[in-house]
Amino acid sequence: MSSNTAPAVELRAGPREWFGLLALLLPVTLMTADLGVLWLATPYLTADLQPTSSQLLWTTDLYGFMTCGFLVVMGTLGDRIGRRRLLILGSLGVIAASVLAAYSTSPEMLIVARALLGVAGAAVLPSTLSLIIHMFKDDRQRATAIATWVTALSVGIAIGPVIGGVLLEHWWWGSVFLMGVPVMLVPVLLAPVLLPEYKDPGAGRLDLVSVVLFLAAILPVVYGIKKFAEHGWSLANLAAIVIGAAFTVVFVRRQNGLETPLLDMRLFRTRAFTGALLTLLFGMMALNGVEYLVPQYLLVAGELTPLAAGLWLLPGAAGLIIGSQLTPVLAKRFRPAYVITAGLVVTLVGFWLTATAGPDDSGIVPAAAGLAVIMFGVAPISVLGTALASGAAPPEKAGAASATGQTAYDLGLAFGIAVTGSVAVAVYRSGIADTAPAGIPAAAEEAARDTVGGAAKAAETLPQNVGEQLLAAAREAFTAGFHATAWMSAGMAVLTAVVALVLLRHIPAIGAATAPDTVPEGGEPAAGPEPATSAEAATSAEAREEPVTSA
Repeated sequence: MSSNTAPAVELRAGPREWFGLLALLLPVTLMTADLGVLWLATPYLTADLQPTSSQLLWTTDLYGFMTCGFLVVMGTLGDRIGRRRLLILGSLGVIAASVLAAYSTSPEMLIVARALLGVAGAAVLPSTLSLIIHMFKDDRQRATAIATWVTALSVGIAIGPVIGGVLLEHWWWGSVFLMGVPVMLVPVLLAPVLLPEYKDPGAGRLDLVSVVLFLAAILPVVYGIKKFAEHGWSLANLAAIVIGAAFTVVFVRRQNGLETPLLDMRLFRTRAFTGALLTLLFGMMALNGVEYLVPQYLLVAGELTPLAAGLWLLPGAAGLIIGSQLTPVLAKRFRPAYVITAGLVVTLVGFWLTATAGPDDSGIVPAAAGLAVIMFGVAPISVLGTALASGAAPPEKAGAASATGQTAYDLGLAFGIAVTGSVAVAVYRSGIADTAPAGIPAAAEEAARDTVGGAAKAAETLPQNVGEQLLAAAREAFTAGFHATAWMSAGMAVLTAVVALVLLRHIPAIGAATAPDTVPEGGEPAAGPEPATSAEAATSAEAREEPVTSA
């Protein structure tokens, strides 16, 4: 027996690996913080660059969509050129794109910079997770490292608006992008010293046709959703969605026929894997629509400064951190599906609170408190969902499973902005058209109808009483859109709970899922300290029933 347990001791990571983990967590936190910092900067860049509502949506959405669109592609590329090398190249790309975004002089330039940031971010995220899996071979240490990685993602989302508020209080809107430069220099300088290189010796060639098909399956659907928000349903919008669905079918058929597919579709045969992906997708959609609008609500309706708005978002960050730390404790006693569902029930209280916020500073407390409750309740999804997706595949497919899980996570964040943000824009436009003061110049009316920032700028050109009426109407319309987003997100939370209960209820709690071969030499069963251990143990039997092997 001692001969069987000795190798496990030798595989335990040392100080170099743990310091390497710290170097990996910084870029991970930045990748998701970048989503948040733009939220507070939106009114300022809108006033400076004067984008249309469509350009503004592309500015906020494109980063997330490009990231999730290229995650699987970059994960496959990392297998071929090396994970550490891809991390360094991606970090350099983030630095260059951040500088380009900070000094953008037009909406088009900023949109391009955001797209490049998304592609570079897609190179960084899967590299960090796959390096963690490679560095931490001991199951218990790997579980701890993965849970820390997930927490870094969540913390980035939470602290992004806070950092953005501090920067916007003292500098111009472009400064929120420059914060990425020193952060991404850390992996560039430390990766060669602390991180091992890893290549898959059996990786096949990268199928470029699959890359094109993968993007063609996502982007037309996004386009159709955006155009629906701007102009309502039309034949062109419906055609875009149908085209995206058609490319999805073509992509799946091609993957099934390739010897080394870009994405092995047989991963989806396991109920745990599919359930984890859908839970991540819908759960992040429910979260991010409201999370995207709360900072803007604090600025528009609450009339707070960026720094004050950032401080009011700190309870949300605290809720997410507390929920993330509590999740592994609960998952030792209860099944992951029940923990996730309980958290989603809690989020309904938060969505109700945000829906009670009024169009003035009296709504600051319910908006901030509601976000804190939502963040607390959604924490189990980000922690357990990622762990379940990573653990649902055999070891040789863990990298692909992790990249796909991260794709679902990021796609949910991006779709949350696109779908609920589009609804908010549609409600805002309808409201401002009905309540804007009569007789104002056509140019001012058009600017006010486009965005809240446009309404504020138009109000400066009008007589004081008329300008105040226009601003009041804009706040009323924006708040109505905010409320619609809250109720839509609540409905998405209910859908997520149903998915989790149906597809994940068979997975046992961590304590009940300990495999016999994890018992140490002393005979005392090893307690799974983190949710990833439960995921790996709980899904191993299912993976064996439907093995996912190379064609």
